[in-house]
Amino acid sequence: MKASWVCAVALLAACASPTPTPPASPVPTPTPAVTRKPPPQADARIRRIPDAQWEAMRSAGVVRPGCPARRADLRRVEVNFRSWKGGVKRGSLVVNRDVAEDVAAIFSDIFDARFPIRSMRPIEEFGGDDNASMAADNTSAYNCRQASQANSAAADSPHANGRAVDINPRENPWLDPRCDCFMPTARHAARTAGKGKILEGGPVWRAFTKRGWIWQDIATPDYQHFDTGYPSRPR
Repeated sequence: MKASWVCAVALLAACASPTPTPPASPVPTPTPAVTRKPPPQADARIRRIPDAQWEAMRSAGVVRPGCPARRADLRRVEVNFRSWKGGVKRGSLVVNRDVAEDVAAIFSDIFDARFPIRSMRPIEEFGGDDNASMAADNTSAYNCRQASQANSAAADSPHANGRAVDINPRENPWLDPRCDCFMPTARHAARTAGKGKILEGGPVWRAFTKRGWIWQDIATPDYQHFDTGYPSRPR
């Protein structure tokens, strides 16, 4: 009897439904890593004047007999700048080789400060015409100007020696003593805060003056202009 009972129990156990195996937990999908673009940099580069640019400078007359700076004295500084609409553009300035590192560092500071610049093109792209460059609100440096223009070519001229920079001329005009009028326009002559304007103590002023450059180093207001001193001499 006992043996029959044991067999019955064993048979029931064998016939019982097996305990279900719980379903495996789903493997979580890994979250893709977020790739962040590095912030833009000024990426300033100093180069010798390329052949094509030198020929353009000669054709425009911004280098010619009587100009104090020779090709070997000049360098091309390529640098990113903050555009008027907030983007990043690449520009270039021609300067004397003895201030090229200064200019590269200055415009790197200006870029980091997010100061906007309308245009940065070499003066030969305007036929060497400073008035045309100013009207286009163009930031420029070297220019051995013709005698009909202000600061015409001379051994002492900061621009003709590549040791001067003009920034955003429309927002930072100069008072032309020949007409006693602001050029290229008097619209932004007042030194109040505004987009692209240079103010004493502001980021552009600090970037230049901490390296020994002088703001508007002439007898009349010239808010766009920085140089290393007049008469221009090697640094």
